[in-house]
Amino acid sequence: MTTLEARPGTAVAHPLDMTSAGEVDRARAALDAVGLLGETVRFAFFAPEEPPKPDVLAHADGEAVDRRFRAVLLDLATGRSWDTVVSATSGEVVSRREVDPPRDGQPPIIDAEFEMIEDVLNASEEWTQALAKRGIDPASVRAVPLSAGVYDYPDEVGHRMVRAFGFRQDHERDHPWAHPVDGLVAYVDLTARRVTRVIDAAEVPVPATSGNFDDPAVTGPARTTLKPIEITQPEGPSFTVEGNRVRWEGWDLRVGFNEREGLTLHQISYDGRPIVYRASVAEMVVPYADPAPVRFWQNYFDCGEYMFARYADSLQLGCDCLGEIHYLDAVIADDLGAPKTITNAICMHEEDYGVLWKHSDMFTGSRETRRQRRMVFSFFTPIGNYDYGFYWYLYLDGTIQLEVKATGIVFTSGSPGEYAAEVAPGLGAPFHQHLFSARLDMTVDGVRNAVDEVQAERVPMGEGNPYGNAFRKRRTRLARESQAQRQADGSVVRTWHIVNPEKQNALGQDVGYALVPEGKATLLADEASSIHARATFATNHLWVTRYDAAQRYPAGDFVNQNPGGAGLPAWVQADREIDGEDIVVWHTFGTTHFPRPEDWPVMPVDYTGFTLKPVGFFDRNPALDVPATGGHCTAGGEVTGPGKERGGDGD
Repeated sequence: MTTLEARPGTAVAHPLDMTSAGEVDRARAALDAVGLLGETVRFAFFAPEEPPKPDVLAHADGEAVDRRFRAVLLDLATGRSWDTVVSATSGEVVSRREVDPPRDGQPPIIDAEFEMIEDVLNASEEWTQALAKRGIDPASVRAVPLSAGVYDYPDEVGHRMVRAFGFRQDHERDHPWAHPVDGLVAYVDLTARRVTRVIDAAEVPVPATSGNFDDPAVTGPARTTLKPIEITQPEGPSFTVEGNRVRWEGWDLRVGFNEREGLTLHQISYDGRPIVYRASVAEMVVPYADPAPVRFWQNYFDCGEYMFARYADSLQLGCDCLGEIHYLDAVIADDLGAPKTITNAICMHEEDYGVLWKHSDMFTGSRETRRQRRMVFSFFTPIGNYDYGFYWYLYLDGTIQLEVKATGIVFTSGSPGEYAAEVAPGLGAPFHQHLFSARLDMTVDGVRNAVDEVQAERVPMGEGNPYGNAFRKRRTRLARESQAQRQADGSVVRTWHIVNPEKQNALGQDVGYALVPEGKATLLADEASSIHARATFATNHLWVTRYDAAQRYPAGDFVNQNPGGAGLPAWVQADREIDGEDIVVWHTFGTTHFPRPEDWPVMPVDYTGFTLKPVGFFDRNPALDVPATGGHCTAGGEVTGPGKERGGDGD
């Protein structure tokens, strides 16, 4: 295994180049120069403000680039916040507005706020007395502050809130997730730095089981039977990287990264033909199912409330990625607006993926096999108890795929029951969902696209179908945004074809790509619930909107303590035409998790995702020219079997 060093940073040459440390510094200086910074002001969000799509598509090499960044500033002392756009090129603050929390929601929660929670809790007599009656030393309790959501608490309107659980930690190396202090929760006003309410609903025994998955006393001796696997490419990888532009086997794209979405892919094309202008996971929500007085509010938007990619791991060769690896660093801003480099944030490499195509022919005697290969772009981020890996794959046959890997530690409780599974003696894990929203800004052979819903249709037995075996393909064009809020249906193999009505293949068919969903459950919470209002994007597998540069996040710009209705449900009220227009496809996918004993003390990876598959985009199999592997897998030997021996009648 070897590591390929990333090329040193160069001057910005393209509007979608990755953020540099110098740009973060210049943006901060511009904000400081107009008096927006101060001793108690922190950066709650910082990311590139990408130019509108038409501007990027019109950009020519050598043209000047105005690099703009969006910064959300939070005054910890007052709770006031400002949404700004600043040019790191000119040093100008392009726009600013004060955020209105009751209407807009709050900026995301930042590290400085998380770090003070234990001190705030331990200053609360009500909290410490609740621990004392349980015989628990407050110094042994690790606080887990979590986003508060929006509920019927008038005193919380306009205030920055979190709700905090406690987990007992028995020693420095002890994983406290094994010891939840259940039946107890504190509500904390972050600006006032005080506990506003303690809910002490029940005294539940603290589970005694160990969660120390890194302790040999728990794991037992390591296996000695696994033999080494080495992935080598003696001639080096097949891809090339220039800055953040990657080329591989006909594919050409740019890679990006920001603290809210993490890894983003831009201007994905194949043999010079555009397919996707921008692809990202724009939001995710983790709604929990336990209605208990201390847990009913547990619903986390890891992208919008926590900016989860700011915690992305620095990936390690041989652990997170295997083979001939090219890493890219990512630059974000910390709470003070200083540049922070996440080393090896993005991993790129090739993988063998089994058989690409194969046929052994009984008439000609030919036997041909080709190996599939895929290009991998990935990053991993821990957020609280869970760890998420995001893997974008490009295949030799033109397929694009996203796979999300969920691992880490399940959130625990001390009370297994109707809404939680027992995963260890006395230790519960509430039922929950992980629902992601992929934002797919499509450009299938151009910017004017449309979406057809395609599914199987049974044909009734009778005239034209006398034996009852017939079924056919039904295609329905989704003409307006109101028609493009759809559920997957595996019983009729429903897919959605993103097509270009202005471009046809050699057979006269509209060129297209099919969105193939997994079709798992969408949001299960009741329609009247707070989380349903705030995470409406997760109620449909598919939404299609007319492109608007300002419409980037499916639950709205400010998700934290947003009252609901923002994002997709608000935008589609316009009911814009989407047939043959510049469109964005939004896809909800994810898992519903009923935890198992096998998920404890650390959870094996669970997988979810979707596929974009060419349908009529090519005139034939685009991977016919893939050579046999290393002189093997070529025609050889006579094909035998019943078909050959009996003249090919197959009987």
